[in-house]
Amino acid sequence: MRGLVRPTEFPTFWGYDFPDFVCYTRTSRPTWLIGLMFQNHQKMPEVPAVPAFNLTELDYKLLAMTDEEFIYHDWEDLKSIIARNDLGALKRKPSDLRRYLAWTQETKTQYGTIMNYICQQRLKWHLPVNTGGTESAVDQQSGTLVTFKNPRPFADPEDYKILRNDWPYGLTPGISHLVVWLRTPIPVQSGEGHLTDESRAMINGFVRKTFVDRLAKDPQNFSDPDSHVLWFKNWVGLQSVRALEHVHILVRDVPEDILFEWINE
Repeated sequence: MRGLVRPTEFPTFWGYDFPDFVCYTRTSRPTWLIGLMFQNHQKMPEVPAVPAFNLTELDYKLLAMTDEEFIYHDWEDLKSIIARNDLGALKRKPSDLRRYLAWTQETKTQYGTIMNYICQQRLKWHLPVNTGGTESAVDQQSGTLVTFKNPRPFADPEDYKILRNDWPYGLTPGISHLVVWLRTPIPVQSGEGHLTDESRAMINGFVRKTFVDRLAKDPQNFSDPDSHVLWFKNWVGLQSVRALEHVHILVRDVPEDILFEWINE
C-alpha cells in the first residue's frame, strides 16, 4: 500500500479513485463509500427528503452552492474554529455533502443504522456478548452491542481504532483528517453534550502521546510538532454518527508512512 501513487488528474477519495466517478476499489483499504458509484460526475445525487442526520443552516447554504464557490478550510482557519469551539462552522464541499447524504440514506436502509455499518464493515468489531473480562455499551436505537475491556477511554488499545475519515471536511492540500473510534463512551456535560474538563484533559493526553510525540521523534521535519496536530470532538447536536464515540484528528504535512503507523486498516 505504501507504494501506491495517488493519481493527480482525477478527484480522489480515500479507498476509491473516481475518474469520472467510476469506482476502482483498493481492496486492502475498506471505506464507507461502498455502494456509491456515480457514472456521471455532472449528475449529483438528490438530497433525501428525510436526511439521515439533522442538517444545519450552513448545510442548506452549502447545498445551494457549487464546488467552485466553496472556500476550503486552511490550517489557520481550522485552528481558529477549534479554539473558539465553533465546530458548526466546519463544512464539506457541496458535492461531497450531497454524496454523504445519499450514502447515509443507502447505508441506513441496508444496515439499519450507520453504527451497524461502521462496526461491521469499517471497524470489524464483532465481539461476543459474554466475552470474559469485558464490559459493554448498547446503542439503544439499533440494539448493537459494543464490548470494551476497560471503561476508561484510551486505556486499552483494543478499545479504540484510528481510521481515515472517508467523508472529511473541505480541507486544503496537506491536511489529513483521521478519526479515533472508541468502544468506550467519553463523559460529556448534560444538555448539548460538550466535553467535561476531565474528558478534555484525557483526550489531550492521548493526542499528545499518540500523535504529537510521534512527530517529535523527527525534529528535522517537525521542529514544532504541536503545530502540526489539532483535534476536536463534536457535541451531540453536530454528530452524524451519534451512537459510536469518536474524536476527530487533523494533522498537517505528515507523510504517508507516518499516517500508516497510526491507521489501523
